[in-house]
Amino acid sequence: MESSKRGELPILSGVKLSKTQSPSTDEEIAEMSRVPYASAVGSIMYAMTCTYSDISYALSMVSRFQGNPGKAHWIAVKNILKYLRRTKNMVLVLGGSDELKTVADSTCESEYIAASEASKEAAWLKNFIGDLGVVNRVSSKDNPADPLTKALNRIKHNQHARSIGLKDDISFSN
Repeated sequence: MESSKRGELPILSGVKLSKTQSPSTDEEIAEMSRVPYASAVGSIMYAMTCTYSDISYALSMVSRFQGNPGKAHWIAVKNILKYLRRTKNMVLVLGGSDELKTVADSTCESEYIAASEASKEAAWLKNFIGDLGVVNRVSSKDNPADPLTKALNRIKHNQHARSIGLKDDISFSN
């Protein structure tokens, strides 16, 4: 994997994974039994839970086949791992405040604080928009949540990544 090409997307648009791609002969089953499929999917799940929510759709696709994965499933898993390798130096920038308001004792506590602050802002925003009496619908082509729910082409994926604040390896120093 270290010498392989880096993945552009967590899962390519148009990739179809199914049970028919699972091994059916004894030889194929023996070959796939040597592949660390479940371990790789578990590692990807850990990465998704901790930092990479943009791979959730791809992970849901490959995790369905842990009982009997085939070569096509393994290729999809390796593609996700390549994507993680390519994006390991990217960071998600949330907000622009330099002022530290609360000190957390753990990363878990900081996530609760962030979720609490985000929910307060979301509730305020919902009330504000409701008071205006204006409801804007977001078309599917402009929805920043699309990478979390479906496979996109590279251009669309990169546009969405930028729209939610994903940036290449930035420095936090002044």
